[in-house]
Amino acid sequence: MGLLDLFKSPSPEAQAQQGTSAQRQIDILESLRSGSVPTSTRVRLEAACSGSSPWIATLTPAELFITRSHGIRPIASVSATCWLHYGWSWTLGHSQGWETALRRLREEAKAAGANAVLDVKMRTIPLGIESSMDFTLIGTAVKIDGLPPSSDPIVATVPALEFVKLLEADVVPIGIAIGAHYQWMNDWRGTARQKWMGNVESSQLSNLWEQVRQRAHNELRERAQSQGNGVLAHINFSQIFELEGTNDTKRYLVRHIVIGTTVDAQRGVPIPHEIQMVVDMHTGQTPLTGTDRHHQSYASNDSEGAI
Repeated sequence: MGLLDLFKSPSPEAQAQQGTSAQRQIDILESLRSGSVPTSTRVRLEAACSGSSPWIATLTPAELFITRSHGIRPIASVSATCWLHYGWSWTLGHSQGWETALRRLREEAKAAGANAVLDVKMRTIPLGIESSMDFTLIGTAVKIDGLPPSSDPIVATVPALEFVKLLEADVVPIGIAIGAHYQWMNDWRGTARQKWMGNVESSQLSNLWEQVRQRAHNELRERAQSQGNGVLAHINFSQIFELEGTNDTKRYLVRHIVIGTTVDAQRGVPIPHEIQMVVDMHTGQTPLTGTDRHHQSYASNDSEGAI
């Protein structure tokens, strides 16, 4: 391209592409405000549902084989994202971010004529944008033979193999329940820092951890009870941040998140609302933010490419 080319008017083809792109951006923004699916996405999902375009799935070949043998047919890969800026409450903001992404994922599944979304992965992108967080979901929308399209598709973090095993045991996955709590503590007296005192418990931090975890677990139970009679709480994430305050004081921010797939036992003995927690005592990078395909959250999707 020469210098004079910068002053030339765009070609008719370039103008048409710019107009199409601008219209698509307007449609996406309007869809986000109304809670609907963008037109281009709806056209793609409807084509996948009708079979006029190839289906896409996040499932492995073994999972595809067992789901097909049980009358479960993949339709399309669906995804949803919400980048939320926190206001006065990080706890409520965290729940709101995931719930918004979940609603958008269900809308895509409905547009695809699906009964459920399996193998749902929950991802965040670690970017240093103050007081905000990315909430991203991706999974495979599926159709179950003999059932009409659902107006409220099931969303489950369990992979397809576990989904089939649960159905065989008369346990039906219902949706996703999330419990989260953030809490600050100001250590004005410096009692949480017990230097040169040997093996002595810091009761302030122990109590803080207990309060945060219990509140997160209670929130998970409340959200799960409205959906089913059990919850597979297989994602647990905890963090504590130590910040310098004024006059050499310390401030501590603790957060605990627990996420699971709610289930409903259709027959037999109901599943109690019990959550079995696993203490993470890993000295290096926590396994809870690893790259395992399932049962992980709060991990970057850099290795998987952009969603």
